[in-house]
Amino acid sequence: MAVAVSLINMKGGVGKTTLAAQLAHAADRRKLRTLAIDLDPQSNLSQALLSPEKYVKMLKQKPTVAALFEQYLPPSDFSSSPKPVDVQDVILKKAGYWSSTTLDLIPSRLELAHTLKNPTGKERRLARALSKVADEYDLILIDCAPTESILTEAAYHASRYVLVPVKPEFLATIGLPLLARSIREFKYENSDHELDICGIVFNHSSTYSDGPEGATSVNEVEAEARKHGWRVFGTHVRYSASYPKAAREGTPIANTSYVRWEVTNEFSRFVEEFLESVGLSKGKS
Repeated sequence: MAVAVSLINMKGGVGKTTLAAQLAHAADRRKLRTLAIDLDPQSNLSQALLSPEKYVKMLKQKPTVAALFEQYLPPSDFSSSPKPVDVQDVILKKAGYWSSTTLDLIPSRLELAHTLKNPTGKERRLARALSKVADEYDLILIDCAPTESILTEAAYHASRYVLVPVKPEFLATIGLPLLARSIREFKYENSDHELDICGIVFNHSSTYSDGPEGATSVNEVEAEARKHGWRVFGTHVRYSASYPKAAREGTPIANTSYVRWEVTNEFSRFVEEFLESVGLSKGKS
């Protein structure tokens, strides 16, 4: 049965989607059957994994996560009337980098924003859909938008853990109390659902982050984490121009052109910390 992890921070600009894409590639490389889910109407994860060109082609051939929330497929060139949707209809197989990949993707599209206009009764639909395929995967990664909405609640219902990327800068902690309250309220209303933060990762660190302002931000985040009993990962994922290049090239960070060894080594160390935190540290042989 898969371990489902949502990447959430109520503050934007923390490199969450980049981290989700690279974690998906890394888990795939470790032979973990992985399903990446794009739960953001901006669809950045879908484009990072597929490349923008392949994403545009996919939209003409494949329904997206929006169909799971609406529970039907609209009329198209393939069907002249609406029809019920099955989760298998929206899973894009072999979306990973390698020829032997086991990384699949449930892509998103802008129309997912329509779900926010009429959210009533939709918060459990993603979880119900995933329950039908959970035994086909080892890891499910859900990339979420940086605002609380029905999509956030849907991610909670579908997840066992939450991974929180934080950029060590001014106002780094602004989203953490909001996230703590959001999870607390969810667990109060769903007392039978186990949902925990597996850790906070300092993401997109830079040489600037090593200065006084960055150190202050790190200390503030660590203090907030101690208040809630949250783990802070020891490895920082420092900013490198290779990460946006990886998104453009549709590659894992280790296969990105001209990437430095220290960048790939650092990310690999974080991956091991993350997988250990969710009980998948040994991967699969």
